[in-house]
Amino acid sequence: MPETAPVNALRSGQWFKLICGASYQHLPTVRNLCFIYAKAGADCIDVAADPSVVRVAREGIEAAGASPWLMVSISNGEDLHFRKAEFDAQWCPPSCSAPCQRVCPTEAITWEGVITDRCYGCGRCLPVCPWGMIRTREQRYDWRDLVDLPIDALEIHTSSDRVAEFAQLWQELSPWLGQLKLVAVSFPDHPHLERNLRALLGVMQPPPPLLLWQTDGRPMSGDIGAGTTHQAIRLGQKVLDMHLPGFVQLAGGTNAATVTYLQDLPISGVAYGSYARALVSDLLDRLPPGAKIEDFPVILEQALTRVAPFVNSLKQRSLQAYVGHSTQTGH
Repeated sequence: MPETAPVNALRSGQWFKLICGASYQHLPTVRNLCFIYAKAGADCIDVAADPSVVRVAREGIEAAGASPWLMVSISNGEDLHFRKAEFDAQWCPPSCSAPCQRVCPTEAITWEGVITDRCYGCGRCLPVCPWGMIRTREQRYDWRDLVDLPIDALEIHTSSDRVAEFAQLWQELSPWLGQLKLVAVSFPDHPHLERNLRALLGVMQPPPPLLLWQTDGRPMSGDIGAGTTHQAIRLGQKVLDMHLPGFVQLAGGTNAATVTYLQDLPISGVAYGSYARALVSDLLDRLPPGAKIEDFPVILEQALTRVAPFVNSLKQRSLQAYVGHSTQTGH
């Protein structure tokens, strides 16, 4: 594979991925997030496997004049990244203090119900409802709707005890996989993680050109506080110790503190979701509905002033951690 900028970033441990949300479908926000982070130097942008989302994401990337890889996320079974909150608003007591609205990071909850395209399934509203009225529903996508779209990479969310389901999905995907530059497998920790990851590796034959293991330490929590990154780092170290072929990338609880805590951990990169989005959410809220951020240069400059140092903190990471690890990737 040619040594493109994203490939070089993986090999040097400086790969930066923006996660827009596997169930997040608010098109204006996705489009502008893609523009901002592409402009700031992201290597990959991960979006929902919704054709409309893919199209606006590609539009934002191209408008930025940059070339990060565009990734979509799918799942081989029930997964908290692929859900939406819902409730029947007519049963909400008028006297309720609406704690669900206060904890929602995307302002998806109103007195009329959930704004579906803004909800990305974080679940923070579930435990705070005094009446237990909020539930979730599964959000499913059909990957077959995506095969003719300009997509560079695919991420498969799985639990490592779903090897049979993974194998079935891999077989179904096989006609499409040859068009992709990278395949990522995202998973949480598990008591038998190494055994099951090696089983997944056995399923992925022939292997994709580039394989990335995404360690999902503490899902969708990076905007809560700096300490959430510790779980991501612990899981990343656990997988590195398995010496699997492929790249290892952190996710789940990552934030601005992650690079500081990495020290010499030879991971290939970091994916940032809720923290990266929250970093500019107030600025995006100042835009008129449907507006393109580049048409508002003052707001764009403010966004890049916040985002660029964040991206560069990973891009300027010392390469010393990679000395002697050139064979770790197996590519």
